[in-house]
Amino acid sequence: MTEYTVEITDDALTDMNDIYEYIAIHLQSPENALNQYNRIADKIIKLNSYPDRYRLFDSEPEHSLGIHKMIVDNYLVCYVIDPGIVTVLAVFYGASDVHQRLQERYQFG
Repeated sequence: MTEYTVEITDDALTDMNDIYEYIAIHLQSPENALNQYNRIADKIIKLNSYPDRYRLFDSEPEHSLGIHKMIVDNYLVCYVIDPGIVTVLAVFYGASDVHQRLQERYQFG
């Protein structure tokens, strides 16, 4: 079994912190915020084995760029797989326009 190194971009860390802050401050539920943050983080860590078990995006250009999507509760973890490395690019609320947000962040398309 190949084990991958999992790297999380600064953008993805910011996304996770934003999710935490939104739930903790705006929804006034710090315990739920911590639990959600930990669930996402735990799933990300587990990408160290079999990261290709999650599908590529169906939309273009994400599909051609090899961007995978992993659903964690109501959130979508976007990542790419390179030899020996999984890089988490973003963590977005699933009901948002993920395609648009990725395009805005990475200027592709």
